[in-house]
Amino acid sequence: MNFEAIKSIYLYEMARTRRTLLQSVVSPVLSTALYFIVFGAAVGSRMQEVEGISYGAFITPGLIMLTLITQCISNGSAGIYFPKFTGTIYEILSAPVAMTEILIGYVGAATTKGMMIGLITLGTAALFVDLSIDHPALMLFFMLLTAIAFSLAGFIIGILSKNFEQLTLVPSLVVPPLTFLGGTFYSVNMLPPFWEAVSHFNPVLYLVSGFRWSFFEVSDVHPLISLGMITLFLLAGLGFLAWVFRTGYKLRS
Repeated sequence: MNFEAIKSIYLYEMARTRRTLLQSVVSPVLSTALYFIVFGAAVGSRMQEVEGISYGAFITPGLIMLTLITQCISNGSAGIYFPKFTGTIYEILSAPVAMTEILIGYVGAATTKGMMIGLITLGTAALFVDLSIDHPALMLFFMLLTAIAFSLAGFIIGILSKNFEQLTLVPSLVVPPLTFLGGTFYSVNMLPPFWEAVSHFNPVLYLVSGFRWSFFEVSDVHPLISLGMITLFLLAGLGFLAWVFRTGYKLRS
């Protein structure tokens, strides 16, 4: 294992965060604050509690998950897309660096940035609501697994994208609807039976539900099922990337 190569890719990607500090850090914090202001005033005043938890606290895990997923996909996709776009990817591919080392460097950096933003979002939420975390270690574990899984998803999107429009398609048009309809701002138990059943086909529901359980021991889906879904998603991403690295699909062409 070439740890020096992993370190170089990782540090280069982390340095990109410092160059885009406004977009990487300030924007998610402002978005979280606005969510609490708008939903706290518009919805929280009419729906004081959900399953015995104050509405502001109830939506916090969903907001963190929304930010985490979006940031991990964006960072993971941009990290590999821009070397492809500028042509510097061929320098990396021609160097004595294994594909797994390239993957660890890029995905590791995207995961780190996603975790940082997720924790900053958690700190921002704590300024607006009284939060308690029943299982902090499990909360961090859920965050880490989700960050790795969606950083891998972002890496795949970056490889498959031919232009900037395709690069931003999933983070802007796919992730937000799935997250909003995945129990971020409500419990799916509040829905009519038909729509509650439909919601269980939304993979984000399992992520939000398991993450919420680590806070309040309240969830729409059993936490072990949520953990299994995250693990399955992560393994599917690794399996697809193994095929990409073996064939060179979209990397060498």
